[in-house]
Amino acid sequence: MKKDDVPQDNSKSYQGQNKLLYAVDDSGHYQGVKSSGWEIESFATQLAVDDLNEQTAQALEQALRGEISPLAYHMLARRFDIATLAGASGFFQWQIKRHLRPAIFAKLSDKNINRYCDTLKISRDALLSLPSQ
Repeated sequence: MKKDDVPQDNSKSYQGQNKLLYAVDDSGHYQGVKSSGWEIESFATQLAVDDLNEQTAQALEQALRGEISPLAYHMLARRFDIATLAGASGFFQWQIKRHLRPAIFAKLSDKNINRYCDTLKISRDALLSLPSQ
């Protein structure tokens, strides 16, 4: 992309910030250029955020019905998936999948609950409960 073609669409997802992109200047060299956003990128970002919000709402409903543990809701509400939560918490993915089952989650030790609290940056009471709809 040429330096003069870098999008400046004032994307609301940038929240007034700029993003550094690299573009080719007139002499053919790469140069850093600030961009205020790109309409297409903003649209794709909004679709992804809407999808994450939908997944979080579904997890809350399932957790309120007792089909999955509160961990599933809190994980998604803080934009983690099983792989990223495993990497951040030190649990294996298979362990987290087990902890998403209410009966297993209810038996977790204080040490394991605290690991989740530290990783998700929430209190013990918050992790063990769910917000009301």
